[in-house]
Order: sequence, then C-alpha cells, then structure tokens
Amino acid sequence: MMSKKIVIIGGTGLIGAKLARLLALAGHTVVAASPGMGVNSVTGQGLSEVMHGADVLVDVSNIMSFDPAEVREFFETSGRNLVAAAADAGVAHHVVLSIVGVDRMLDNGYFQGKLLQEQIAATGGLPYTIVRSTQFFEFLGTLADAYTKDGRVTLPGSQIQPIAADDVAAILANVATSEPRNGVIEIGGPERAPFDRVIAHYLQARADLRAVSRGQEASYFGGRLEELSLVPIGQQKLGGRDLDSWLSAQPTQH
Repeated sequence: MMSKKIVIIGGTGLIGAKLARLLALAGHTVVAASPGMGVNSVTGQGLSEVMHGADVLVDVSNIMSFDPAEVREFFETSGRNLVAAAADAGVAHHVVLSIVGVDRMLDNGYFQGKLLQEQIAATGGLPYTIVRSTQFFEFLGTLADAYTKDGRVTLPGSQIQPIAADDVAAILANVATSEPRNGVIEIGGPERAPFDRVIAHYLQARADLRAVSRGQEASYFGGRLEELSLVPIGQQKLGGRDLDSWLSAQPTQH
C-alpha cells in the first residue's frame, strides 16, 4: 500500500489520537492538527501550511456546546475553510466523522450543525466520504449524568447502538486509506437495545448505584427522539466490541 500524507483535524482528541496512531503504524505520514498545535480550522490559522502535500483530510473536530447558533457557526466556518484549503492543496479525499441520525433529528441544534458540515463536504467539489457513527461507549457515563435529576437517571426507551472509540478509529483508518465513496457510511456497535437498559447495564458494571427508570418524554439534547432516531438504518458497518467486552477492558473503579 502506498504511503499517504493524512491530515487529521481534531487529531489530538479521543478519536483523532487513536486514528493518528493507527495510520502512523500503517506507515502513513500523519499530521494530528489542532489549535494547540497551531492549526485552527475556524480562524484558518496554519491550514494552508498543514495541507501542503496532503493526500487525505480527515475531519473529526467538534465543539463543546449545544447552543445552536454557536454550533452552526463553528461547523460552517470550519467546514468552508477546510474545503478551500484542501482544494488549494489538491487533496484527493475529504473524510468527515458525523453522527447517525443527524438527518432525522432536525430539532437538535448540534445535529443541525453536523448536517451543515456534511453538506459543505458533499458540495465542496472534493471526493469525499461521510462516516456517521452512533454514540461511543466512552460517553455513556456523560449521558447518564445528563439525564440525572435528584439522584435518579430518567431515560427514553428509544433504541441505541453504541460503539467503542477504538472501533470508530479503525473504521476511519480503513476509510481514509480507501477510495472515496462520495456518500455516507453508517457505523455502530454490534448490539442494539433500549437507551435505559444500556445505561442501567453500564452503571451497574461500574458499581454506580443510581437508579434508572424510563421516562415518558423522549428527547435527546433538545431533539425529539423516535424509536430508531439514533441507530443505523439499512446497510451499516459494525464494530467488533460489545459493551461487556469493552467494560471488562476498562480500569477498575475505586
């Protein structure tokens, strides 16, 4: 396999760092770009320099906000800057990590921003692949906290199909070194179950004594949840790690 120069925007984050390691081990030249490394996709700082000679651009950037205007501005500005810099550099493949259900929950402000990011990549004139992933196992604790009130976790019963971050990185590495799809790939974990049951199992395994119950209101960070809003529909790629095998590999709680 021919070695490529692969630029990862958000390359020091959870997925980006894992992806960078996999690609480097496979013999590729990897640039893990982030504001801390002097590359800012919103301001444009360092983009032309880091993109010089690049074959592939992988965008795994995100913003820690649920303000719809702020999220939209981030993904729109970042997306347009990245497409322009990549086009100028002659990048041959633009890969974007997105979210399963992003096109089905249009009242979720974060999903609106991610969908705009997808649209910019798809219409930017570069060969592209969009990888939509389900939620990561690594964020199940964060989700439990978000739904906790007065010590009780109240969750919808909608289906979820979480995936290990390592599996997301492995699939992205394969996508980044393959031919562009000029379309969307959906990925998820090997198991699908109701939201409340997955979180209850996770908390029990982590010796977290919070009670979990199913609530009547089905919402997800401001977006209305239907039964299959957060799971892949149709053809999909599955990660190899189920929740129990992932949990068994985690550090013991003290």
